[in-house]
Amino acid sequence: MNQSKLNFMFIDALGIAFTYTIAITILRLYINSDFDYKMAFIILPLVIVLKLIYYFVFRIYHLLLVNVGLDEVVKISWHITISNIIIAVITLAIPRFEFIPEIFFIFTTLFEIFIAVTPRIIRRLIKVMMPNHFYTAGKRTLIVGAGPGGKIVLNEIRNNPQIFNQPIAFVDDDESKIGNLLSGYEIFGPIRKIPKLIDEFAIQEVIVAISNIDRSRFQEIINIISERPVTIKRIPKLSEYHKNQPNKILDVNVEDLLSRETVKLDTTGIYQFIHDKVVLVTGAGGSIGSELVRQIVEYQPGFVVLFDIYENGVYDLQSELKMKFQEMKHHVEINVLIGSVYNFKRLESVFERYKPDLVFHAAAYKHVPLMEESSVEAVRTNILGTYNVCRLSDIYNVKKMVLVSSDKAVRPTNVMGATKRFAEMIIQSFDSRSETSYSAVRFGNVLGSNGSVVPLFTKQIENGGPITLTDKRIIRYFMTIPEASSLILQSAVFAKGGEIFILDMGEPVKIYDLAIKMVKLSGLKPFEDIDIKIIGLRPGEKLFEELLVDKDNGQITTANEKIYIEKLSCKKDMNIEIANILEIFETLDNLGVKQMVKEYVEGYDLKT
Repeated sequence: MNQSKLNFMFIDALGIAFTYTIAITILRLYINSDFDYKMAFIILPLVIVLKLIYYFVFRIYHLLLVNVGLDEVVKISWHITISNIIIAVITLAIPRFEFIPEIFFIFTTLFEIFIAVTPRIIRRLIKVMMPNHFYTAGKRTLIVGAGPGGKIVLNEIRNNPQIFNQPIAFVDDDESKIGNLLSGYEIFGPIRKIPKLIDEFAIQEVIVAISNIDRSRFQEIINIISERPVTIKRIPKLSEYHKNQPNKILDVNVEDLLSRETVKLDTTGIYQFIHDKVVLVTGAGGSIGSELVRQIVEYQPGFVVLFDIYENGVYDLQSELKMKFQEMKHHVEINVLIGSVYNFKRLESVFERYKPDLVFHAAAYKHVPLMEESSVEAVRTNILGTYNVCRLSDIYNVKKMVLVSSDKAVRPTNVMGATKRFAEMIIQSFDSRSETSYSAVRFGNVLGSNGSVVPLFTKQIENGGPITLTDKRIIRYFMTIPEASSLILQSAVFAKGGEIFILDMGEPVKIYDLAIKMVKLSGLKPFEDIDIKIIGLRPGEKLFEELLVDKDNGQITTANEKIYIEKLSCKKDMNIEIANILEIFETLDNLGVKQMVKEYVEGYDLKT
């Protein structure tokens, strides 16, 4: 038993003794001079012990004493009342057990409730009664939403010592609330006046406290708030409460600002597809591969093999999964293997030992500028590595093999995109002559993935700037890492063979606007606190990404309204091309490798 519980048991013992001492004294002096007060004082220690045991058994001392609210007060009052009724019944039932008259239990109950509750709520009571201007520590905070979410945020600020915020006011669109008070704080409105309120009250942080808000309205509010350089936070969405989200106040990040609803999945279909299967994931330690594994284990596969050349990433994932399995109702067997997909012998040993049912091929080099200078490595992993995975999937009768591709494969202007297009051609070639079902999943830029623009901008902001931007006009399509991984799984269910699946990613994002918004979300002023510098396009980089989904181009729809199939095919046998590449690619210089790839990839715009 911890010290806090012992302290409250001692306080309760004193409170009970004090309460009944007053009752006994009043009885003796003012009501009944013949009252046997000596017997009452003899019985009193027994009453104290019985009541403390009762409180302990009914877990009064297990309540969260630093955050006692109405529910806790009601529970304490209820058990004090019940315990006194029990003592009154004992007094009536046991002959010569003379304690105090039953009518006096009304007085003792009320007084004991007051004495028991007061020490428990005194901290919170002081905070509630304290005038707002007495709060001097923490960020001056405006809370958006004067409903249940707003009350949750206010209580969290008051009761969580790790949160350093100074509540100033609420803001809401509900006209019936505007001008009123919530827990002593004025409610202003409507929400479109937030920038003015930020200026008027010198607000440093705004917390959006509306959990059931739809994405478009949330983005609208964020855009209103971000007219001023303040940090922005939010409470979890309703869907996030089902994920054991421990935090009540979260940072608003770029992922929250996507201009579309996330893709809805056929979870039943995915479960039937994954359940009890042996699954191999190459590149399992990367951004996409690791999230793919996280989602796969939720569908209870029989065994998962994590294969990667980079030991640190896959080791971290293994450690994370071990902790996750402790909380899951089911346990998934996993094994981590280190190796390169380019090494055919090493990869074959994995297929021979585990005989996977499903293969997700996420291993690849994806950094456009780096591959422009190391094109031989792009060929080695993205082309030859993919060929090895496809060949072994055929030999070992894999049911489905899914390639993780990229939008850079669309009319590529860089060797990374060209090698990914070549990889797509390989899987389509194998699909035309194998019992295994081969498909590819192509998507745009992934927010938060290693090497993507968001982590780069975040680090540059943390370092005080400047943010480096290649071109003010550059646009990109974005999705989150969980969305990308979900798309891979859903597409794998749909796959019959040879498809290239693509996602309707909504409207493209202007990177310049993204940079400005990220600076504002950090509570800083663009071009004052953090500069933004234009440095020019990098080698192989496009100004405008190709449309992933061009509905006017006759792309094939699927059962999911956000997933389409690109009408491309490649049925020729790629063995000859691969043999030629193996024979010469190691002997070529960087430009020579690119020229070699151009011979095989139609539409590759090699800018020398």
